Amino acid sequence: MKKISLTQDENLSFKVSQQLSPQESQRFDLYFSIPEEMGINAITLSEDNYFHSSIRSHSAYFSRQVHLPLVRSRFISQKKGDQGDYRSNLNLFSYQFRVALETDIKQALQEKDIEIYYQYALELVDQTQSLLKKLRRYTPLDQKLSSYFENVDNYLSWYTEQSFLNLLANGPKSSEHAETRDVLFALCRQENNYRTERQYNSKITLADPNRITNKMRLLQRLSEFGVVFKRTTHDLDNNLRRLVRGSITAVVMAFVMSIVLNARSAFNEVTLVLITFLGVIYGVREIFKDDLTRYLWRKIQRGRPKWQHVFTDSLSKNKMSMQTLWLDYIKNKDLPDIVNKHFQQRRQQNKQAAQLLHFRCNSKVIAKEFIPGFKEIQHQMFFNLTPFVRFLKKGEGRLYALDGSKISNQGVERRYQINLAVVQEQKIPGNKTKQYIQRFKITMNRSKIINIEGMKSEQNFEGNPQ
Repeated sequence: MKKISLTQDENLSFKVSQQLSPQESQRFDLYFSIPEEMGINAITLSEDNYFHSSIRSHSAYFSRQVHLPLVRSRFISQKKGDQGDYRSNLNLFSYQFRVALETDIKQALQEKDIEIYYQYALELVDQTQSLLKKLRRYTPLDQKLSSYFENVDNYLSWYTEQSFLNLLANGPKSSEHAETRDVLFALCRQENNYRTERQYNSKITLADPNRITNKMRLLQRLSEFGVVFKRTTHDLDNNLRRLVRGSITAVVMAFVMSIVLNARSAFNEVTLVLITFLGVIYGVREIFKDDLTRYLWRKIQRGRPKWQHVFTDSLSKNKMSMQTLWLDYIKNKDLPDIVNKHFQQRRQQNKQAAQLLHFRCNSKVIAKEFIPGFKEIQHQMFFNLTPFVRFLKKGEGRLYALDGSKISNQGVERRYQINLAVVQEQKIPGNKTKQYIQRFKITMNRSKIINIEGMKSEQNFEGNPQ
C-alpha cells in the first residue's frame, strides 16, 4: 500500500499527499479531535464554510526523481512537433526543475556538517547551471513559442536566484568557505544580470518587491499549464437540497392553507380578529418551516458525499482523476472502534472534552495511461487551520520562578493540541479491506502550528469494507 504523507505546509496549514497510478483508487479518512475550549462546532464553523474557505485540493503529474541530477530535459526543437508539444515539454521541465531545486535546497539547509553543506552547495550550483544551459540552448524563433520560453526562462532564473540567496542567508556561516560562498553569490549575480540583459522585467516592477513577487507567481501558474490539472468542483447536494426544501414547503403550506380555509369559513366577514389570526398562522409557518428544513436536512445529509472534484488535463482536455469528499461533525458513538482505541492511548492529562470532525476523500484515477515519463500523479489536500484560532485567548501568561532570594518571570504562550487520526484504506481480494492508521498530535498557538508529531501508534489491520 502506498502510504499517504502528512506534513506542515505554511504557518497554520498542513497538507496530505498521496500518489496514484493509472486507474487506481484509494480512500483516506481524517478524524479531528478538537478541544472544546477552542470553540469549534457546527454553529461557529459550519462544514460548508470550512470546506470552501480552508480546504484546497491540488493534482499534478508526479515523479519520484525530484532531485536536480534526475530532472529530465525533455525538450523538443521548435522545428519538431506542434506548439502544444513544445509548451507541454517546456512546462514539464519547469515544474520538475522547481520541485527538484526546492527539495535539494531544503535538504541542504538540514545538513549540520559545514564541510558536507558547502560541498553539497557547490554540487547544486553545477547541476543548476547545467540544466539552465540546456533550457537556453533551445530558443524558439516563432513569436508565440518564444513568449512561452521567455515566461519560463524569466521565472526559473528568478527562482534560482531566490533559492540560492535563501541558501546563503539561512545556511551556516564559515570564513573557511569564503570561496564557496563567492561561487554561490556569483550564480545569483549572473542570473540577475541575465534577466536585466534580456529586459524581462521593467524598472518599475523591479523597484517594487510586491510587484515582482506577484509577477513571478503569475509566471509560475502559467508554467504549470498542462502539468497541474484543472480542478472543477461539483456540489453533490444541490438538487437534493432543493427537493427537501420544496417538499417541506409544500407540506407546511398545505397544513397552513387548511387552517386558513377553516378560519375563513368560521368568520363571515373580515375582522381584526381574523387578520390577527392569519398573521399568527403565517408567522408560525415561517418559524416551523425553517427549523424543520434545517433539522431534516442535517439528518438526510449526514454520511452522504457532499462534493466532487474533477481534474482535467489543460492541454488534452481529458479527465484524469476525480475525488469524492465528505465533511461532517460526528458524535463519539460514530467514531470507529479502531480510531477510538488510538485516541484512548493518550495520557490521562491530555484527555479532554472534544468536538469530532470527520473528513473523507475517495480518489480515483480515470486515465488509463499518462504522458511519457510519468507513472503516477499526486493528489494533495491542504487544510488551513486559521478558522480554528478565531476563538482562542489572546496574550501570554507569566511563569514565575524563585532564584535564591530573587523572583524571576518570563512570558509563556498559550498552546492548544489537536489530535488527528489518519486512516488509509485499500481493497484486497476476498471482499475485504486493508487499512493503515496513524495518530498525529498538532500543537498550535494563535499564529502558527508549532509542531506536527506522528505518534508511535501506527497499525495495519484487515477488515470488511465500511
